[in-house]
Amino acid sequence: MEGKKLNIGINDGNEFFAHEVSMNFNPIQFILDFKCITPRVDPRTKENPMLMIRHNVVMVDAFHAKKIHEMLGEVIRKYEEQHGRIETPKAIKKAEKKSKTKEKKKDSTKTIPSYLG
Repeated sequence: MEGKKLNIGINDGNEFFAHEVSMNFNPIQFILDFKCITPRVDPRTKENPMLMIRHNVVMVDAFHAKKIHEMLGEVIRKYEEQHGRIETPKAIKKAEKKSKTKEKKKDSTKTIPSYLG
């Protein structure tokens, strides 16, 4: 292939902010499903609010999943060296505490349904 030119085209994907990620696996690959969830408000349909869910799925084999795990750990370590320990935001802690309180109340008020009238 000496003396020949090779043209390479790169198709960059769109930027994507993920609010959530779900992960799963099967015998041959790991599946990472990154989700962006945004509410849509349409004044004409106040009764039926809409959530727009976009997702990008990344599938990798087990070896590459392990390498991503190692690389992410290293990047987080370097980030924390430069910027300090990553903490759970106060708003999330508050929401988690509120959610646990609601769950406890639900458990204490459980009743056995009566199907006999």
